[in-house]
Amino acid sequence: MTASSAPSSSPDLATTAGKLDDLRSRLAETAAPAGEDAVAAVHGAGRLTARERVTGLLDDGSFTEIDALARHRSTSFNLDRERPVTDGVVTGYGTVDGRQVCVFSQDATVFDGTVGETHGEKLVKVMELALRSGVPLIGIHDSTGGRVKEGVVSLGTAARLYRLRTQLSGVVPQISVIAGPTAGTEAHQPALADLVVTVRDAGALYLTDPQTTAQVVGEETTAAELGSADVLMANGTSHLAVSSDSDALATVRDLLAQLPANNRAPAPVVEAAGTAPDAAPDTAALDTLLPDSPLGGYDVHDVLAGVVDPDSLLELQPDFAGNVVTAFARVDGRSVGVVATQPLVLAGALDADAARKAARFIRFCDAFNLPLVFVVDSPGFLPGVDGERAGLLRQSAPLLYAVAEATVGMVTVVTRKAYGTSYVALGSKNIGADLVYAWPTAQISNADAENTVSAVHAETLAKAERRRKDVDALRASLLDEVESTLVNPYAAAERGYVDMVIPPSETRRRLIDGLALVERKLVQSAPRKHGNLPL
Repeated sequence: MTASSAPSSSPDLATTAGKLDDLRSRLAETAAPAGEDAVAAVHGAGRLTARERVTGLLDDGSFTEIDALARHRSTSFNLDRERPVTDGVVTGYGTVDGRQVCVFSQDATVFDGTVGETHGEKLVKVMELALRSGVPLIGIHDSTGGRVKEGVVSLGTAARLYRLRTQLSGVVPQISVIAGPTAGTEAHQPALADLVVTVRDAGALYLTDPQTTAQVVGEETTAAELGSADVLMANGTSHLAVSSDSDALATVRDLLAQLPANNRAPAPVVEAAGTAPDAAPDTAALDTLLPDSPLGGYDVHDVLAGVVDPDSLLELQPDFAGNVVTAFARVDGRSVGVVATQPLVLAGALDADAARKAARFIRFCDAFNLPLVFVVDSPGFLPGVDGERAGLLRQSAPLLYAVAEATVGMVTVVTRKAYGTSYVALGSKNIGADLVYAWPTAQISNADAENTVSAVHAETLAKAERRRKDVDALRASLLDEVESTLVNPYAAAERGYVDMVIPPSETRRRLIDGLALVERKLVQSAPRKHGNLPL
């Protein structure tokens, strides 16, 4: 029996029992709106159905579906001959670890998951419900775009959805899962979300499909080349990539565990790991982590391992702008956002991609009351003609804006280099950090010792060379002088730009105390409609 055919025997609708049988029959149809063969094909491809994705995400028995019996009402192009229930999307609400969320999951077995009027109305309703109730919105995307056969209605629906996404922004967390090919007008939905998780070998996200791309610009391509998980991770569109639908759902649960329900709720706090040696990070290892040479590299993940709670670090966009690490983590059970420069990539120098990556993450954390922890080892912004001509100033300015605008608690740890504008941008005292700690290895200055000597003592060195003196010995002496007076943490500490110079092994304890202090930070902002973020 197909999804649209009538049952062999109709219930007696003159009786209550018959009406209940009729309801059960209609609801049973929602389990396979395109028929059992379509469900079998989805399973044969190693994937979950749209409904299974919802029930797999939510706590057992918690899903309440809305608009399960909705059908489209379009008659154009003979669409009225096929009117499956759900119209290609499962919507509703339920709980994840006992916390309420709203969710939708597009069903590619029904009209390729395309968004027509009814499908769009269901999305609008569940988004509005998330907005009114103040709970996170989870979208599972598997749609080739607007339903062309319904004409301009699908475009009007897309506009309503974009507007709603914008209204939800900064009010409740929005997480999108790219579970199948998602294109056209639907592609911008996840792009407007806060966090994107992509399923490898199944999910793809792009504006224009391969066929249209070939027709319009003459480029033969594939969906994978346009927007596979690898492409999306490399260009920063996707925050995380996983191998299966089930892994994607587990990842969403992990993300939700780090986030509050909405912008008025405090950051989650879980019971601290305790004091057992195997349940706490190895803080003592930090004292011997950094190499003696300022040119030596080290992995900032090793720093974080000695600071945050074990197994709590959830890094975002690891394959994009690797010179900056952005991650959720917990410190003594308290959820925080981490922004850390990575000395193993470009020596921790900032470029346009790193600045944008950090800026968007900082604004997200600020919107949802997640305190920020900065770990800084950066020689500055990456120099070069190509970068400057490409607009490095314009593209990096959002980082300065995001940090200066943030009102959540901010605690900064300078481990080694903090030079120039990158020092200012990455949680410096005067841009808004509440507490700044520095390791004894910190080098806080306009530039490193070599460049400082060249800038400050250029005339002295030139005169010595003209007089045939030992320039190398003079330069070495000047380097020692600069390092002892300028390029160290103590000059900054004397000015109050650093609150404490601490042994690395004390970092976690100081963070715990500091984060507890600024947990209820109050900031009075000047009244305005909104700032003009330098996009």
